[in-house]
Amino acid sequence: MEGKSFEKISVYELESAAKLIGKDWMLITAKDESKGTVNAMTASWGALGVLWNKPIATCFIRPQRHTYGLAEQNERISLAFLGEEYRAALRLCGTKSGRDCDKLAEAGLTCSELDGVPVIAEAELVLICRKLYADDIKKDCFLDEALLGNYPEEDYHRIYVCEIEGVYRKIG
Repeated sequence: MEGKSFEKISVYELESAAKLIGKDWMLITAKDESKGTVNAMTASWGALGVLWNKPIATCFIRPQRHTYGLAEQNERISLAFLGEEYRAALRLCGTKSGRDCDKLAEAGLTCSELDGVPVIAEAELVLICRKLYADDIKKDCFLDEALLGNYPEEDYHRIYVCEIEGVYRKIG
């Protein structure tokens, strides 16, 4: 796939993380090594920046999500950003579980690989990420208790801090 429909660009060419993640949304994609299948979940919480002298992406996954177990088994994951024409696919990948169906097929999305990591072929932009750090959000660490309203079930996310190993932009 590399060289045919994606070109590698510098991490410094990325546009606003607030737009990419918060407005456009992203798909966190990981492989189920035991089944040889791939799952993706929609996320709208995350960040891009620099930490430990490395370009990083953070993403958040609740423990009950199917992708959580896949992210736990893999050292590397991908983050995919799709055009507005895929908004319905993003909604589907955010509401259905990969435990119950083949979400990618239902959403009309296909999987390929870049740098040995599964990616969404229809993406406009893909980040190949290597997990550096993971921790669970803790109730007693909230300084603004109003934010606890995001967790009525007390199902706190796991945060993954990932080194961005490669950034790929769709050609054409």
